[in-house]
Amino acid sequence: MQYIHQKPDWPSFKWDAEKITERLAQVRHRQGRLVGRMEALGFDLQAEAVLRMLTEDVTKSSEIEGEHLDKAQVRSSIAQRLGIDIGGVLPVDRNVDGVVEMMLDATQNFARPLTKERLFAWHAALFPTGHSGMTRITVGDWRPESTGAMQVISGPYGREKVHFIAPDAARLPDEMTRFLNWFEAEQDLDGVLKAAIAHLHFVTIHPFEDGNGRIARAIADMALARSEGTAQRFYSMSGQIRADRASYYTVLEQVQKGGVEITDWLIWFLDCLGRAFDGAEAILATVLDKARVWETLKGEVLNPRQQEMINRLVDGFEGKLTSSKWAKITKTSSDTALRDINDLVGRGILARETAGGRSTSYVLSVDGQGG
Repeated sequence: MQYIHQKPDWPSFKWDAEKITERLAQVRHRQGRLVGRMEALGFDLQAEAVLRMLTEDVTKSSEIEGEHLDKAQVRSSIAQRLGIDIGGVLPVDRNVDGVVEMMLDATQNFARPLTKERLFAWHAALFPTGHSGMTRITVGDWRPESTGAMQVISGPYGREKVHFIAPDAARLPDEMTRFLNWFEAEQDLDGVLKAAIAHLHFVTIHPFEDGNGRIARAIADMALARSEGTAQRFYSMSGQIRADRASYYTVLEQVQKGGVEITDWLIWFLDCLGRAFDGAEAILATVLDKARVWETLKGEVLNPRQQEMINRLVDGFEGKLTSSKWAKITKTSSDTALRDINDLVGRGILARETAGGRSTSYVLSVDGQGG
């Protein structure tokens, strides 16, 4: 079988403009409206929205590769690097810091040229120990010829599915030089389409031993930031790709086994981006809810434990909040936790949700949360 990179006209991509023009116009319209709405928010709300989106982007991009990062560590690492006060700093693992460093460099410094040296630095940040899991890999350089054919796969260990085979290692210097020259060249090409093509082009080459998917998504985010002219990230493309992972691999495999005609890929990317905007609207609603809650609580005297737990409830507490969970999260005694809770219940900030006894749980009972 011949893959797309083996075609004589690779990488002169072609597409049916009539099939994507309307979709592109709709996505561009929604993109502009979303960026406008977010930039109209006050500084604190904008920072909270950006922090949520970037946290989503980093965690979901890693999940696509089967790596589950600690969300609180990701949030803390991003907040530290962007100078956002989140009321406490967590210790962060090196691998978490590395993924955050790469993503922020791609999006916050989007105007800087994408070079071989910059890609090598991103790759080194992703694999600070020089290992992928237990396997030693080449870090900060193209994959060596000794690794043999690079199969692009998905699925759990033992049940992997091969989607395509990437170009031989001997081709990588020329392929990546051509890719980087194209990415930085002035072109009469819409920025969103450039993001879609850049993702496909890079992931097809698969120049590293590992981390290609995460770097491909970072490059796409970089191109999207250029298309918007802002470093503020108000939606998560990686989060949506994670949600659409099955269809992502289906269309990727389909395009790899065809010619250089990539209309189906562009349609998929544009539709996925539209769904990412839907997710951004949901997160924006949560951020505004949180602001309304704290506006309602203005003037209330709350101790640090109560502030932390109210924030957790507003952010979407998993499961039911009980006094035992309160004590565990705030690292305090059961008696102190119950005093904190009863104080908030007495002021109408919390409400008992179920019958008494050990099963008693609590919910917010202030504006912004439907209470």
